[in-house]
Amino acid sequence: MTAATLDLMSGGRFLLGLGTSGPQVSEGWHGVRFAKQLQRTREYVAILRKIFARDAPVAFEGEFYTLPYPGGSGLGKPLKSTIHPLRTDMPIFLAAEGPKNVAMSAEIADGWLPMFYSPHNDTHFREALAEGFARPGARRTAEDFEIVLTVPFVPGDDVEACADLLRPFYALYAGGMGAKGQNFHYDAMARLGYEEVAAKVQELYLAGRKSEALMALPDEMIDAVSIVGPASRAKEKIRAFRDAGVDTLIVAPMAQDLDDRKAQLHLIAELARE
Repeated sequence: MTAATLDLMSGGRFLLGLGTSGPQVSEGWHGVRFAKQLQRTREYVAILRKIFARDAPVAFEGEFYTLPYPGGSGLGKPLKSTIHPLRTDMPIFLAAEGPKNVAMSAEIADGWLPMFYSPHNDTHFREALAEGFARPGARRTAEDFEIVLTVPFVPGDDVEACADLLRPFYALYAGGMGAKGQNFHYDAMARLGYEEVAAKVQELYLAGRKSEALMALPDEMIDAVSIVGPASRAKEKIRAFRDAGVDTLIVAPMAQDLDDRKAQLHLIAELARE
């Protein structure tokens, strides 16, 4: 219902992004067992499409979700949303890092929200997307499927100093965002060719040695998945993302001051136009 409301408020510009997170957040924060996330996502997306279409009251029977709920009070019945979205086929994007999840994004979604994406090392992502597009009944093709990437942006003359500002962010995701053996960001870093780095960062972070974990991240890794440095360098990186097939960059300026963040957004917009 929130998505339908935002679609109306935005004049049909809303994109619905979904992701399952990991077991720590799913079970510790939401109280939902983390299991068979591919099937759970597949069912969730199918239900949402029924809700937005408003062709009929929504009924669904799956492994994880059954509408109406069987048993209970006995009062449950198929219902329609009282909110009419502007579009009955609202675009759904999946946040995915693992190859199976990326392939499913290409199969059932309208777009993909990657993380730890390097335009110079994306073969593993390309292969997963191609697998999804080739599946029977795939919703999109490579030509009309959108890749929307969130990328941190730190402009400045000193590339190393800019990269330093991103160390806490990447150390948290690779080292502390998830349990050992169940951290999808760690796995994504490993697929980029930095498995030994990821292991060291995680070991230090989980041991409480966070400052050391930050310094274990090589500048080249941070540079590969972000936009750091002078304007000329930023322009080259924007072009590299574009050439790699990224359709939209969601730029995340990392400045603390609001006015500085606004200035960084204006700068990246100008660079993107050139």
